[in-house]
Amino acid sequence: MQQIINFIIRFKNFLLFLLLFCIALTFTILSHSYHTSKFINSANYFTGGFYESFHHINRYLDLNTHNDLLAEENKNLRDALYNKVLTTDSTFIDTASYERNYKVYTAEVIKNSYSISNNIITLNKGYSDSIQQDFGVISSKGIIGIIENTSANYASVLSILNTTSRISAQLKKTNHFGTLFWEGDSPAFIKLIDIPKIAPVQAGDTIITSGRSFIFPKGVPIGTISHFNLDRSENYYEISVKLFNDMTNLEHVYIIESLGAEEIKNLLNDNADE
Repeated sequence: MQQIINFIIRFKNFLLFLLLFCIALTFTILSHSYHTSKFINSANYFTGGFYESFHHINRYLDLNTHNDLLAEENKNLRDALYNKVLTTDSTFIDTASYERNYKVYTAEVIKNSYSISNNIITLNKGYSDSIQQDFGVISSKGIIGIIENTSANYASVLSILNTTSRISAQLKKTNHFGTLFWEGDSPAFIKLIDIPKIAPVQAGDTIITSGRSFIFPKGVPIGTISHFNLDRSENYYEISVKLFNDMTNLEHVYIIESLGAEEIKNLLNDNADE
């Protein structure tokens, strides 16, 4: 404290000058509109830059929160997309008229394999989150795989990059459908077979899920046709499909529950027993 007092006594003339200078400068700025506007603009420039930098720091720190919010929003959009509205009056939508076919959950990939023949993906959701075997898994870009096993808090996914995986798929522009499987080569490509040669197949055409199973709804994107040729019988195409998804870089995914799956399974089992 004594050092502060000594400092003030020692530099009292300079400090008095600095105080009077600040007072005079303030009166000058306030008494002239031109100086006032220049001062405000300069202050806005510096404070604006400070707040912008602070905002960028906050955005970086809140990235996980924003990602979770976006994933939840996308989940709701997909939930609405995969469920249709039944109504007799196009001018009126009754919420009780919704026929819910699918339910969508969000999850994150915590382990992903893509370089072996039987690739498995692990998610951070399990049966305590209502996740069960045979639920479909997709991303914002397209299909990922099918839930194979679950524990309380985790689920393993049979990746589409698994040589045992078989998924029904079709040409987007027609209803010609076939079977999708992976040959164990590049993680960027998958093969579609059993498309009849009468189908109008062209390179660049989009491939989607066919909806002919109780796992995926119709229309989930898969990829585009890279090249194709006829099989040995020359009756069906063998099509190489370039995936929309980068299967080597997965984080946020969506799990799709088909609400009619159990009924379809029971029906198929009853038919098999007859």
